[in-house]
Amino acid sequence: MRIDVVTLFPVLFEPFRQYGVVGRALTAGAVDFCVWNPRDFCRDPYRTVDDRPYGGGPGMVLRPEPLKTVLQQVKKARADGARTLLLTPQGQVFDHAAAVGLSRGDGFILVAGRYEGIDERLIESEVDEEWSIGDYVLSGGELGAMVIVDAVVRQRTGVLGDARSAAQDSFATGVLDHEHYTRPECFDGRAVPEVLLSGDHERIRRWRLKRALGRTWLRRPDLLAGAGLDGEAETLLEEFKQEYLQNKGGQ
Repeated sequence: MRIDVVTLFPVLFEPFRQYGVVGRALTAGAVDFCVWNPRDFCRDPYRTVDDRPYGGGPGMVLRPEPLKTVLQQVKKARADGARTLLLTPQGQVFDHAAAVGLSRGDGFILVAGRYEGIDERLIESEVDEEWSIGDYVLSGGELGAMVIVDAVVRQRTGVLGDARSAAQDSFATGVLDHEHYTRPECFDGRAVPEVLLSGDHERIRRWRLKRALGRTWLRRPDLLAGAGLDGEAETLLEEFKQEYLQNKGGQ
């Protein structure tokens, strides 16, 4: 897989490329990661990439010429017809399904927006999809690009130390993840749940599934509608609800 990022601030990606899941994937050769700066493709001596918006108003708008030039160079270097994705608050909200979908391809090009945005004509001619990581505004698309890259790379086979890790993440099964515990067995007077110390793998599996379903019901009930719960999951969820309501009523 190859991922190219177009950004005015390539230095922001240096630590991102060196550490964590992405750093390990790059070291192992599982992913190629290239960063491109539109300023390097400007023709004027000041390397101007932005200008005032037509019609007036605050802020600056990224000019289409340098972005088109850099994107043409990226596409020429790749020569694989990769999709170009723009990070923008107006884009479709990125989620787990999108991460999985992108991870199954050969890669993509990410354009990190800045300032008031990008000239719409460039978007119309060069951008295939627009994405957002949430309903809020950041100073630029760089953080959003990092979020997408990290979410996608961890889905690639062989990137994580244990192949089960990604499969057990929150949202991977349609619900949130269950709680996790490690040593010491007792911390601040709070003990690890007995079932996790039992060695009974079936009990542990059912407990984890029940807790995952319960957490989702409490925190993100909207996810349950599309989770496609089977008979066991529905039974465990109902057990969790009854236990929760009983405990709440006893307080």
